[in-house]
Amino acid sequence: MTETSPRPASSEPISRIFATVGPELIAAVREAKPRRVILQVPAGLVRNAHDLAARLRDSTGVPVDLANRPCFGACDFPSGDEAPRADLAVVLGHAPIPNVPITRSTFFVEMRDSGGDPEKLADIITAAKLPVRLGVVASVQHLDLVEPLRAALGRRGYTTLVGNGDHRLFYPAQALGCNYTGAESIANEVDAFLFLGTGQFHPIGLAFAVDRPVHALDPLRAELEPPIDREALIRKRQLVVAGTRDARRWGILVSTFAGQNRSPTALALQERARARGWDAEILLFDRLDGRDLEGRAFDAYVNTACPRIALDDGASYAKPVLTPPEFLMALGELPLEPYRFDTYH
Repeated sequence: MTETSPRPASSEPISRIFATVGPELIAAVREAKPRRVILQVPAGLVRNAHDLAARLRDSTGVPVDLANRPCFGACDFPSGDEAPRADLAVVLGHAPIPNVPITRSTFFVEMRDSGGDPEKLADIITAAKLPVRLGVVASVQHLDLVEPLRAALGRRGYTTLVGNGDHRLFYPAQALGCNYTGAESIANEVDAFLFLGTGQFHPIGLAFAVDRPVHALDPLRAELEPPIDREALIRKRQLVVAGTRDARRWGILVSTFAGQNRSPTALALQERARARGWDAEILLFDRLDGRDLEGRAFDAYVNTACPRIALDDGASYAKPVLTPPEFLMALGELPLEPYRFDTYH
């Protein structure tokens, strides 16, 4: 297969957004004339990844490499080292993060799903007697359902709100695993939150971030889950923090991913620890594996990368892993209550 002519080396990287893998994306790839494409998909699409790569390659005539590492968000799209020959990345399942710079042209394919009957879903919510003042949050795939569902709920006497997040969120009502500032902005005006999407990842993160009941609704299955037990989540984390009060040797974890690198935060935490006479060393990584921390002479770790590493996967590590706010709790600089989610700005 003959590779297409590259764009001029001096051209700036471009970022574009597409709803699905369709004719618009295919036309845009042809127009971009890349030498090679790197395709990255989330874990949920790994089974179909090879078919998607073949479809893109056959439709455009451009060589397509498939990233072996699934993406967990727009914070960890393929680096230059992972795909040195590709000058265009096609990232499926995520919207861009506005404050994360791109170094290579990147097409974000959000994989929007218009499924879900707003009237039927509104009836389910009404039958479950959810509070009438609801904040609505959604994964990017289901953002198109937010306004139709709000209208249907309004006809049933509900008052619904969506919030605008900070500069890390691209859309109103959007959720990121590390950032729920849109929800936080309206938390004092609602009695509960309704999350639209699949799985428990975002509902759990939302429950950590807001002191309100969180109900998860799967639009495709039309299933409403019981509210997340926030108190149990917080108690578990408080116990982890309490277990590190005697720790004096800390490893400070720093990700090299552009969208997860908080080196200034890590350095500030290191200074705080050393000011107390504690040992604190910075450890760099790209994708963290618990085996990488085995055998190290640390009592505990503070993770400055994705906060969900500590909150969701902490039990898989031999030593406690705290978020930065939890580390300040361990130092006594923050109280255990109210719990502070490690919002990534």
